[in-house]
Amino acid sequence: MEITQITVLEDVELNNPVFIEALPGIGHVGKLAADHMIDEFNATKFAEIYSPSFPPQVFVGEEGLIENMINELYYVKNVGEDNLDIIILVGNTQALSPEGQYGVCQDILNFVKGKGASKIFTLGGMATGQPVEESKIFGAATDEENIELLKEAEVEIRSNDGGIVGASGLFLGLGLRQEMNGICLMGQTPGYFIDAQSAEAILNKLAVLLNFEIDTDKLEERAEETKEILAKAQQMEQDIINKANASSSDDLRYIG
Repeated sequence: MEITQITVLEDVELNNPVFIEALPGIGHVGKLAADHMIDEFNATKFAEIYSPSFPPQVFVGEEGLIENMINELYYVKNVGEDNLDIIILVGNTQALSPEGQYGVCQDILNFVKGKGASKIFTLGGMATGQPVEESKIFGAATDEENIELLKEAEVEIRSNDGGIVGASGLFLGLGLRQEMNGICLMGQTPGYFIDAQSAEAILNKLAVLLNFEIDTDKLEERAEETKEILAKAQQMEQDIINKANASSSDDLRYIG
């Protein structure tokens, strides 16, 4: 497998869908928010995405069952007062290398554009490194019109203070080259735990921007589930590092 593999599970017809990206990142704010949307709107998975750029590992889930490193696309129709169709990208990983990020993001963008998507929302966290009493939402956009929408929704405009790293930034940059406008919403978070409060804040702003209502009462429960999954992934990564270090130590014993 040399390129991104997108396996279509259902060939669905959508009406000018909004594309929402929410892969794992700082505080897993975006992922938590999107997973909650999928549950609340009863979204349907219609594609699975695999790539050799994903980490070289698998999850061991319940009762020893293997789970792949994967991205997934879900759809939901007729959301909110504007009857929006929405495509949501979630998963348990992002690509590891810059080359992998560009390849995977471009392939996904081509796919969703083929489904009629013309507007992008990316969701993520903005680390403060310290506790946050009330999560403020910051935003950036590809054009002035969307900047005005952010201001109307009382989203703080992030200006001249660095970049947006990873898929949340790259999708917008690549989208610009294909005449796809978009917005990035970033929730303030300490960055060192799964932040349900920030996820709720980002969902509330997204609901204003896309004119829908959503119940966020179960976000804390979702945060606990996400925490367990990510703890397993982090332990696996640490095991790989430990084995590599042990192997290096063994090699040194035979020198001199």
